[in-house]
Amino acid sequence: MLVLLPPSEGKAASGRGAPLKPESLSLAGLAGARATVLDELVELCAADEEKAREVLGLSEGLRGEVAKNAELRTAGARPAGEIYTGVLYDALDLATLDAAAKRRAARSLLVFSGLWGAVSVADRIPSYRCSMGVKLPGLGALAAHWRTPMAAVLPEAAGDGLVLDLRSAAYAAAWKPKGEVAGRTATVRVLHARVVDGVERRSVVSHFNKATKGRVARSLLTAGAAPASPAELVEALRDLGYAVEAQPPAKPTAAWSLDVVVRDIH
Repeated sequence: MLVLLPPSEGKAASGRGAPLKPESLSLAGLAGARATVLDELVELCAADEEKAREVLGLSEGLRGEVAKNAELRTAGARPAGEIYTGVLYDALDLATLDAAAKRRAARSLLVFSGLWGAVSVADRIPSYRCSMGVKLPGLGALAAHWRTPMAAVLPEAAGDGLVLDLRSAAYAAAWKPKGEVAGRTATVRVLHARVVDGVERRSVVSHFNKATKGRVARSLLTAGAAPASPAELVEALRDLGYAVEAQPPAKPTAAWSLDVVVRDIH
């Protein structure tokens, strides 16, 4: 099973570990595309702070993120699972997984990134700021930059197993499973159900959506679940106590869409 995650906007500090070793990152087929983005991002942030802040969409209060990007090659690196923070990663809580679940996480969790394309949670990276929605002056939109290399690399990473897609729309734009891989892909939407005037109404709540996706990934890891298809995923999640609604796609080469329905926000 391959689980696709979005990154977090906020990130933990890089720390004092050894600096980035690009050749050590997973998905070696993305190395060239990574180097291109890294070179331009570092050059932009080192040369013109104001322009970099504008390009990256950073507020005055986040000015320090520009200097951090300028030093990406020498900054300390930590496992990506420690760098990414925020609601989804708080709920996933990788640090408290047992040893077996941590090994499963290292094998199955991929975090999508405007800078790195996608990395394993075990890959060591520095803290950075560069969302998938950024348009770098020399490259244009990063989602478009990543589509070709992703299309070549991700199907191989997926192998013949299930792909569980928990990404947000901005990061899903960098790689859309196609063909036979799409038929083994399940995208998840989290819906909050509440009763209003005697009628059940459902809505997407951003904070809770992220938290529930983190809990779903954690539940599968801790249970050691290994569903091989979207249909098996539905059954595994129901066994773990989730209310899941699924409609098989009309075509075998289309992804499944799963709704995880929650009634208590926490």
